[in-house]
Amino acid sequence: MINVAALWRHPIKSHGREALQTVALTAGQTMPFDRTWAVMHDASKFEAGAPAWVKCANFMIGTSTPALAGIWAKLDEASGNITLTHHVLGEIRFNPDDSADTERFINWVSPLNAANKRLPISLAKVPKRGMTDTEYPSVSIMTTASHKAVEEQIGRPLETPRWRGNIWLDGTAAWQEMDWLGKTLRIGDTMLELVEPIKRCKHTMANPQTGARDADTLTALRSGWGHQNFGVYAKVIQNGRITLKDKVEVI
Repeated sequence: MINVAALWRHPIKSHGREALQTVALTAGQTMPFDRTWAVMHDASKFEAGAPAWVKCANFMIGTSTPALAGIWAKLDEASGNITLTHHVLGEIRFNPDDSADTERFINWVSPLNAANKRLPISLAKVPKRGMTDTEYPSVSIMTTASHKAVEEQIGRPLETPRWRGNIWLDGTAAWQEMDWLGKTLRIGDTMLELVEPIKRCKHTMANPQTGARDADTLTALRSGWGHQNFGVYAKVIQNGRITLKDKVEVI
């Protein structure tokens, strides 16, 4: 039987992750508070006065700044405050919708960025959708079996948060999720249409505890299976709540 093994959201794109027990999904939207904010850099083309989705290259991300992988997050939905922790920087609690708090956050995170590269300047936000890597609002789905296959290819254990997935599934065969593209998953009342595989970047090479690149995940994918994909993007097509251990049905 296939079931839900883990649920994760990433309130600020590439700046921390948070495990969940349950989540309510809405058709046509991303997971609530997943990539709701993204960190603009000094060359970003995001227009705060006319906020719209733009490509991830406009933001500070782990591909260019691997140390960001070492950040963990906790969002208080009632107050809107986010608490971020990092093994070197310590902890900060701030409201990402408050300009003064945003400045505090930028000052806090800036030491993780190399001085000769792009530097963080502010936070971006688009109404009613998260800043996912897809032009459409997406939810990412991954399987523990595929993760174990990559571990075996590399020859040592890996941390699942490297992949930055939203919904993790148990009970499948390795790479079975790739056979589901074009199909629908039913999880409780929720329906998700599986759209396309996720092509991975260097962010997955970074350790989520230390932020150091310590595993060549991309070479493992290419040498083991001839591609650079892990996980699939999905669209929510029917509202519903998903909880850990929920049964998953492929339609």
